[in-house]
Formats: sequence, structure tokens, C-alpha cells
Amino acid sequence: MVFSSLTFLFLFFPLVIGVYYLCPRALRNLWLLLTSLLFYAWGEPVYIRLMLASILFNYLCGLAVAALQKRQKHGWAKAVLIFCIAGNIGALGVFKYADLLVESVNALTGSHLALLELALPIGISFYTFQALSYVIDVYRGTVAAQKNPITFGTYIALFPQLIAGPIVQYKTVERQLVSRQESSGLFASGIHRFTVGLGKKVLLANQVGLLWDTVAALPGESLPALTAWLGAVAFTFQIYFDFSGYSDMAIGLGRMLGFEFLENFDYPYLSRSITEYWRRWHISLGTWFREYVYIPLGGNRRGLPRQILNLVIVWGLTGLWHGASWNFVLWGLYYGAILILEKVWLLRPLQKAPGWVQHLYSLLLIVLGWVLFALTDFGTIGQYLAALFGAHGAADTQSLYLLVTNLLLLAIAAVACTRLPARLAAGLLRRLTPAGQTTVRCLFYAGVLLLCIAYLVGDSYNPFLYFRF
Repeated sequence: MVFSSLTFLFLFFPLVIGVYYLCPRALRNLWLLLTSLLFYAWGEPVYIRLMLASILFNYLCGLAVAALQKRQKHGWAKAVLIFCIAGNIGALGVFKYADLLVESVNALTGSHLALLELALPIGISFYTFQALSYVIDVYRGTVAAQKNPITFGTYIALFPQLIAGPIVQYKTVERQLVSRQESSGLFASGIHRFTVGLGKKVLLANQVGLLWDTVAALPGESLPALTAWLGAVAFTFQIYFDFSGYSDMAIGLGRMLGFEFLENFDYPYLSRSITEYWRRWHISLGTWFREYVYIPLGGNRRGLPRQILNLVIVWGLTGLWHGASWNFVLWGLYYGAILILEKVWLLRPLQKAPGWVQHLYSLLLIVLGWVLFALTDFGTIGQYLAALFGAHGAADTQSLYLLVTNLLLLAIAAVACTRLPARLAAGLLRRLTPAGQTTVRCLFYAGVLLLCIAYLVGDSYNPFLYFRF
């Protein structure tokens, strides 16, 4: 079940929110835990046991680490922490990366080891990282161990951010889990944010994704440059509106339930360097790797050679986190290499260049990066990159047809990636009375919601890219 489905919009969430506000406050976390487990089991009932095992395992590890730290048995506390990390990474490795390892061994040695062919548990990368951050922070003394298993289970399984983030660190919601204050203002803000995210997903990501699917299905050995660029730009828009839209919906749902999750995107396509881009894209993942991998490895405190090694490790892991395929590792190392170049040499001269040059530089590298991300076969990647730079001609009649029929959609998507819509809306609202502002907002959000529902009723194309991560 995805947020942009009629089942969620008209059955699951109305039931959840209705009972939630009828429940006594002491029972609300229990209700959220039960419904979050139902939400998870809806798509993969067999893996509900894995989710429950993860909750119990990390809950007990957190208690054990806290108890040992309190008794000054730091060596034993560290041993439990290592055991916890190994258990979480081990489960992630078995269910997500085992077949990649087997395939790689078979390819290198010529052996014929059988694949495990395990279905990927939805959201395992996200809830594993949340659980790890909790136990690590308990070990560091940043947070107190949560003694209530229902409260802890709610943190791990909370359905708004369960399957695609943002990755919520326990320390950012610790108080909210036990003493959050719901309000009509926060609820209304949540509706607005959810509707914007739904619009991004249904009206933009789904529509521009059709263009990418069309181009990706064409033979790469004869793809004209214009067609290749249209496809790459379409995927660039699709993954942004798909993922940021889902994050908006998650933040909106959280607000309706009294939670305030941190932002996950900050207009990343406005960046003027790749360093800036990764401060704006998937912020929660970047923050996680910085706090729990990069800084513990030494960060930039041990000289440039060690910093470069740390960046290579972090970006290799960042790529691998996204999927069990070597193209994701290549994608991560691609960005790691660019970030190292910017750190060592490129960033200072780039900052002296005109703004449009900085922006064009960033967008070009971002679009090329998404090609590495979208295509899993290295041969196909090579063909596509060659096509982008004119290996098979500049354009043909199909290229022109795709351009003409999708030009308006691409222009709307390009504008929607910027702050311009928000600025125009703010300027319009300032001219209205408070009552007028409320009326316009209600009409706008109602219109977006109705349009999304119309699309969902009439269109079966509703993929969600980050489900596989």
C-alpha cells in the first residue's frame, strides 16, 4: 500500500486517524503501532516477523547497553553495541545483498551457486538505519534507553516514514513519542503538506515517468541524442518529485498525528555545486552517514589522504545502500569522486564563476548521475551515455514528437523544482484578507486533491521508485 493509492486515502488513513483521536492519549502509541504493523503486513505479511524481530532485538540491545554503561562496564557495552550492529547489518545483508554476492562470485569464479531469491522486505534499509542510530546514541549517552516496548516499537514501525523515510533519528522524536501535542493548526499544516506531496507524486512524477519509461524501452544502440536527453531529464524530474513528494506526504501525515519530522529535501536542483547538492538531497540519509560513519572514521580531522579514504568509503556505502546492484555502487563512487575533486581543487574556482555556469555544471553532473542510477546493466549504461553525446545522431522524428508532446510537462516540472511557485503564492496571498487567504488555500488544496483522485481512478500507472531501496 502506498500513500498515493485510493485504498490508503479512503480506507486505511481515515480509519487510523479517526480511531487515533478517539483513543485516550495513553493508548495512541499502541494504536499507531498496531496500525503501522498492519500497514507493513498489507504488502508483505511474511516479513512482519522480521519487523517484530528487529523491534525486539534493538529494544533489548538498547536496554543492555544502557544498563552496562550505568554500571561502568564500558567494554561490555561496546561488545553489545558491536553485536547489535552486526545483527542489523547481517539481516540487511541477507535479505538485500545475498544474491548480489552470489551473482558476483559466480561471475568471477565461473561457479553456479544457487541464488537465495529472497523478496526484499519493504523499507528494511530505512528502519534498520533508524534502529542503528537509536542504539548507537544510547551507547554515546545522547539519548536514554526507551523502556516502554510499545513506544519503541512505534518509533521503528511508524507507518508515515516506514517504507521510504525520511530516516528519523530517535533523538529528534524522543519527546514527541511520549508527550507530543496535537493541535488543529498542526493538523491543518499536515493536510496542506500531504496534499502538496500527493500532487508532486501523482500529477508530476507519474506523468513525467511515462516519458522516461518510453525512452528506456527504446534500443540503446540507435538512440538519438535528443531522445536520450529527454529520457534522462524525465527521470531526473521523476525521481525528485517521486521521492520528495513521498517525503512531503510522510511529513504531512506525521503532523496530523502530532509529530514533526525534519525536512528531507531543500530544492536540490537549485544547487551550484555537487557539495551543495548533497546538503539538499535526501538530507536525512546524508546526516545519518555523516554522524554514524564519516565522523567515526575520522572525518576531516586526520589529514587529506585519510579524508579522501573516508569519503570513498562513505560514498561507496551510500551507493550500496540504495540497492543490490553494482550500478548503485558506481553511482555512489561517481559522486564521491566529484566531491573529492571539489574538495581538493574544483570548488574554489567554481565559486568564482558566474552563477549560471555553476548551476549548469551541477545540473549536468546530476543528470548524468541519474543515468548511472536508473540503468542497472553496465553495457546499457555505456550505450546510453554514448547516445547522450551524439553517438547515434542528434535527433529523429520520434525525438521531435516526444519533445513536442512533453514540452509543457517538462517546463512545468522545471518550474516546480524551484522556489518560484511558493514565492508567487506568497505574493498573491499577501494581497488578500485573512479570510480570503483561507478561502484560496482551501480551494487550491481541494482542487489538487480532487485532480489527484481523478488521475488515480483513471490511471493504473502509479509506481514508487524508492520501494526497492
